[in-house]
This record gives sequence, C-alpha cells and structure tokens, in this order.
Amino acid sequence: MKRSAYKELINWKNNTDRKPLVLQGARQVGKTYLVNEFGKQEYKHHYYLNFEQDQKLLSLFDSSLDPEKIIDNISLYLGEKIESEDTLLFFDEIQTVPEVLTSLKYFQEQAPEFHIIAAGSLLGVSIGKDNSFPVGKVNFLTLFPMSFTEYLTEIGEDLFIERLNSLKNLTPFPDAIHEKMLSHLKMYLFLGGMPEVIKDYSKNKDIKKVRNIQNDILKAYERDFSKYTVRNQSIKTSEFWNSIPRQLARENKKFKYLDIKKGARSNTYGQTIEWLRKAGLVIIAYNLETPKIPISAYADFSKFKVYMNDVGLLSAMLNISSDQIVMPDSLFKEFNGAFIENFIAQELVSSRENQLFYWTSRSDAEVDFILESNQKIYPVEVKSGTSRNTKSLQSYASKYNPNKVFRTSPRNLIQSDKFVNIPLYAFEILGRLI
Repeated sequence: MKRSAYKELINWKNNTDRKPLVLQGARQVGKTYLVNEFGKQEYKHHYYLNFEQDQKLLSLFDSSLDPEKIIDNISLYLGEKIESEDTLLFFDEIQTVPEVLTSLKYFQEQAPEFHIIAAGSLLGVSIGKDNSFPVGKVNFLTLFPMSFTEYLTEIGEDLFIERLNSLKNLTPFPDAIHEKMLSHLKMYLFLGGMPEVIKDYSKNKDIKKVRNIQNDILKAYERDFSKYTVRNQSIKTSEFWNSIPRQLARENKKFKYLDIKKGARSNTYGQTIEWLRKAGLVIIAYNLETPKIPISAYADFSKFKVYMNDVGLLSAMLNISSDQIVMPDSLFKEFNGAFIENFIAQELVSSRENQLFYWTSRSDAEVDFILESNQKIYPVEVKSGTSRNTKSLQSYASKYNPNKVFRTSPRNLIQSDKFVNIPLYAFEILGRLI
C-alpha cells in the first residue's frame, strides 16, 4: 500500500543531519507495515525488533545504554553481526520500554551512523512522562489513517490524482467524473482510512467483514484504555470516547461534558482528553472568536469540538448500514453532516495541520475551520448538502475581509471572485490555493 509518509522516510534517510526517528500514530494506522516495507526496499539489511511480542528483548538494554554494547547484544541475540552500513534497525512497540527510548539519545550522540526508527502505538502518551526522554536528540514523524487521496491511489485512481496535482484553472470537473468521485468518497466515509480495512475490502469486497475489522480495532482501543491507564482513568476514558458519536450527531457539535453523563465537569475529564489526543485517537478543534495572527494566541481552549481519528470507525460506532453508500446524499447528511465535518478534520490533520480552530460570532454564525498560512487567515466552511447558503461565510467576510473564502461541499468546483467551492473529494487542493 502506497503511503505519502514513505517520501518523508526517504527524506529522513538522505538527511545528513539525520537523528533516530520516532514514529508516532494510533494503533492500526500502518506504522509497522510502512517501516518494514521501507526497510526492505531502501536498505540492504533490515532488522525488526518488536518489544511487545518478544519481551526478552528488554534485557538487551538492561546492563548498559552504550550503543556499541546494545548492538553487540542484538547481534548475539539475532545470531548475525550488525554493521551500520546500509542497515535499518526498527524498534517497534516501545511505548512501555523507557530504556529503549532513552538509548536513542546515545545513538544520536555516539553512533549517528546507525539508521534507527522507533515506533509505538502510544508513544505520544509516553513522551514527556519520563525525564530521560531524549529531547532534541530525535526526529519525529506522525502517521495517520490513510487519507482520501491515499485511498484513491489504492483503488487505482492515479490519473485523477495526477489531474488534481496539475490543476491550474478552477473549472468544474465533467459531471461523469464529479459523480464518480462522489461515489468513491461515500465508500471512503464508510470504510475510513485504516489500512487493514481498505486492503481487505479491495481484496474481498465484503462489507460485513470490513465492519467486523472496524469493531475489532475499536475493541483494541478500549483494551488500551484499561491496559495503559489506571482503573479510575480508564473508566473516564471509555465514557468520554463513547460519547463522541453522540456529540457529533448534534447540530451544534461543540463538546458538552453533560452529554457524557450527568454531573460531568471539565476538571474531571481534562486528563482524559489529553490522553486520547496524545494517543492519536481524537482530533480537537478549538474555538476562535477573534481571527488574528497567531490564531493560537486568540483561541478559547475551554470551548472545543472533538472528532474521531478515523471516519470509518465513526461509521462503525454509529452502526451506519451499508445501504447508505448507494443512496444519493444520505451518508453526507446523516447525523447532521457529522461524517463530512469529521472527514475534513481528518484530512486537515493528515496534511500536517497541527492545530485546528473554528470561528463563532456572538450571534449564531459559525465557520467550521479557520486556517493560518503565510501570515494570512482563511475561513473554510463545510457543507454536507448542495445548498448555496453561505450565511456564516458572508458574516465572517463582512467582518474580516479575507483574501479568499472557501467552502467544501458535494457541489462541483466553483470560483467567483474571492469565493471558492472545493468538491469534498478534491479538498487536498486547498493547500495549494492558500
């Protein structure tokens, strides 16, 4: 499966200032597959050590964190002498092994000739807990569920992606292409971007089996709640997690603690939100009342929306039936457009938008996402239907007079003065437009 992050791994390998790489990302987003393929294709020698499957590996780091000693120990354990030339060492599932994380510091300082990638499903949670974390001694890369563009690549729509990448004039796509891509998008909204789900459906075309895989992933997440947090915290995490679909199903998607359970308060669930965010399981968009640069300085972090890390898992939690895929607009409008807004949040994060913000006026106007780029601010409104109503965008534009205003919807590509409508399936072109 082709992943856009593969190019980033190539850049890391070729960087003369390369440090050990820490690869973060939620469980099942394809970290292990990606790095193992990278190792096989780009190196003569590739060694894979999984610290969850083989807990004896920890003893190789017990006596000393000296790189030479560690390499000697690994060589003895594997029965093969490990040299640095044209070699990749992959330390997987290290979230509960602080010694391995700490050793990366010494590899960077004393043995930078070794190419090392360390990965783990909950590394985002682990980082910062221990003072021995090698701050400044590692490179970081985060892997997300497969984006819609990666999904199109997997199903053989490379020509359309080439068309998007070479797009110069913002003219509408032919109707046949427009309808075809909307159909692909509806399937993606059901499947989501988990590689195992997409790979299995591409091979078997079995919707029931796909839903079982999605439910298994959700169960694995629930097991992580209890495995990596104390009992009291794991209960709160499950309560918060299971409330997300209900929150998104409301017309006003601002997160309400009382929707978790009666009496719930922010001070009770603050740690839970941060755990889920660092684990890569949720996406947070914070409220912005005054869009000024830098926008993070003007955000109200007490008001926010919470999205799932994968729209397909959201469809599984809401138990959306497969017949919605073939209905004209049903899946777009289902649950007050929750899928579409979650999809766009997911696309923004996978395109390296580190923090998300939305704007509300003191009346009832709201713009779903506010982006900052090149010292300019752009509003992006998300529409699940084909309505031409742009009341909130007009309200924003009249107050702040942005260079451009964007809407993304099931409608075709449209440009009129400052206004641009981007079809949902072509949302990736936004980055080039701003």
